Amino acid sequence: MILDGEVLPCGGSVGWRPSGGAYEVAGMKRHRVAVVGATGAVGKEILAVLADRHFPIEDVRLLGSGRFEGRRMGTPVGERSVDAADHDSFAGIDVAFFAAGSDVARELAPSAVRAGAVVIDNSSAFRMDPEVPLVVPEVNPDALDVIDHAGIVANPNCSTIVLVVVLKPIADAAGLERVVVSTYQAVSGVGSKGIEALERETRSVLAGEAVEPKVLPYPSAERHRVIAFNVVPHVDQFGDQDYSKEEWKMVHETRKILADPGLRITATTVRVPVFRCHAETVNLELKRSLDPEHARELLHAAPGVSVRDDPGRLEYPTPLDATGLDDVYVGRIRRDDTVSAGLNLWLVGDQLRKGAALNAVQIAEALIEKHRL
Repeated sequence: MILDGEVLPCGGSVGWRPSGGAYEVAGMKRHRVAVVGATGAVGKEILAVLADRHFPIEDVRLLGSGRFEGRRMGTPVGERSVDAADHDSFAGIDVAFFAAGSDVARELAPSAVRAGAVVIDNSSAFRMDPEVPLVVPEVNPDALDVIDHAGIVANPNCSTIVLVVVLKPIADAAGLERVVVSTYQAVSGVGSKGIEALERETRSVLAGEAVEPKVLPYPSAERHRVIAFNVVPHVDQFGDQDYSKEEWKMVHETRKILADPGLRITATTVRVPVFRCHAETVNLELKRSLDPEHARELLHAAPGVSVRDDPGRLEYPTPLDATGLDDVYVGRIRRDDTVSAGLNLWLVGDQLRKGAALNAVQIAEALIEKHRL
């Protein structure tokens, strides 16, 4: 089992603001929180987001694999020790953030639910379960209305989150006929091992030394490719019709989140030598014409979206611009004249932040707003 995020493939009320943070109300209930995979990249980011947004926490339980048991880590309520995660880890917990692999989620999430917790799971284990909401709070918060107090909410794939936050206002205004998306995904998408691989390989190449690739495109591969100074059209394992699992995730999850099962969407996912933040090119065929300037206005007003789009002044977002930030950034908005109603877009979003940890915490905030936590 993967328990620590090695593979990432997250009375009164609380209000959430996509680029701000939760605000507390006097007398508001505080919650007992567990983070499964707390020592991994997403787990650490969840703890940071909980602190940044002043999430109403009574206490935090840090859970990981046995090899990290006893490690001390900072939390929004002070230092805590990491405990080994097992079926008895969730007594008294109100909300459990799972930042581990699918195997861990399948094994331990039901135990958390039986203990009375709401599970917010960052893995792909439950995303396509028709009984489990797949939620991006800026896009489909009403999907949370179908769960009872103790249940599971799935956090979408990071690339999907970055995409749908931008698609939603355009879909509402002009309808979506077809979506073609290509991703440029950072090495931190495979966790700390990806970051270490890019650092090590880059140093070797610059020193004129032989490079021994060990990690990418994914840890279980029989063959590995160099990522330094390279581009690899391979994210996750290949499957049906020679599409990768990551590509199918974007297809199926986008349809579910937008409640558009017939949406024509195709994806190509690519790993690039960037440490953090995923980027995407998106080509849209719309049902009704939408002028680029109107699209900019819609996106500027959309929650969780920032527009940086002025080619004349060389303004457009890049991964370095978006690192550590909450919003999805959009630029290069322009008409596609090869179809009657088409647009091209360029998106950048921090996949550890909005693509995982922030979205998970926003789900918890939305559950509080709906009095379901």
